[in-house]
Amino acid sequence: MKIKNNVSLKPYNTFGIDAKARFFYEITTLTALESVLKLEEYPNKFIISGGSNMLLTKDIDALVLHLNLKGIKIVSETDHDVIINVMAGENWHELVLWTLDQNYGGLENMSLIPGNTGTSPIQNIGAYGVELKDTFESCEAMEIATQKLKIFNKETCNFGYRESFFKNEGKGKYIITSVNLRLSKKDHVLNTSYGSIDQELQHMGITTPTIKDISNAVIAIRKSKLPDPAELGNSGSFFKNPIINKIDFLHFIEKHPEAPFYKLSEENYKIPAGWLIEQSGFKGKRYGDAGVHKNQALVLVNYGTATGKEIVDLAHKIIDTVYAKFNIRILPEVNIV
Repeated sequence: MKIKNNVSLKPYNTFGIDAKARFFYEITTLTALESVLKLEEYPNKFIISGGSNMLLTKDIDALVLHLNLKGIKIVSETDHDVIINVMAGENWHELVLWTLDQNYGGLENMSLIPGNTGTSPIQNIGAYGVELKDTFESCEAMEIATQKLKIFNKETCNFGYRESFFKNEGKGKYIITSVNLRLSKKDHVLNTSYGSIDQELQHMGITTPTIKDISNAVIAIRKSKLPDPAELGNSGSFFKNPIINKIDFLHFIEKHPEAPFYKLSEENYKIPAGWLIEQSGFKGKRYGDAGVHKNQALVLVNYGTATGKEIVDLAHKIIDTVYAKFNIRILPEVNIV
């Protein structure tokens, strides 16, 4: 077991923050993960996978474990659907493309979401009207304290909007090692009503879309709005869309009748955080090497040498300004370390 010292984490986080790991070890097997968790000489351990949903604000004075478990296999299937097992280190978008090549439906709306599959249940990732929980069957996770593997089903994961057991009660206690997803093999249920998917399909001249067509539409939309982390450091959407109750919504919409919104229920309404940020004057603004993307105000970016602290300071400035203007508090979707 070769543990490295003083390793830059810049290649391991999509913000491109040059924080250092005091110790570093690459995990490619479950046996290796179990063994390294038992090492008492490294009491502090920090898990990193795709690094797409974190902002590093300091060096990590711990043993950083890069989770790089690979593999996709079919667990079971019928004429109508299939359950696949995906190891935690598999890139999410590459997984989506693989499912489309097999004509498995369910993930197409979540094309081009950055990061790896193992972290998808933590955040209950989602896009364009679809969330991970819609296809989630179960996941396997290793308890850090005991190195025992445990299965979590949809109920025990306690999914919410960008929320799960692993972000709350289970935070820091488990490492997700694989995810099982149930996907359709035929009679796919297509979701084209959210966002501008229908509009993009019309632009593409498609009237009877396939799941691959929807994926291509989503990819086109995302590329037009979101920067590629390989070219401009970012973590995708930095903020969650706030959900407010009916009373607050009525006050808000009376003052801002032009505001877009999504009615979730009779009592809850979702307001696009990007609109709130843009109306607060931050879209395209740059503060040194930290900034707000020119095409999508939800995305904070690193233009080169921004520190995590500089990006956090910008985030707090945005949060305070939006609250002062709209009396709505937006919250980070990104895990700030």
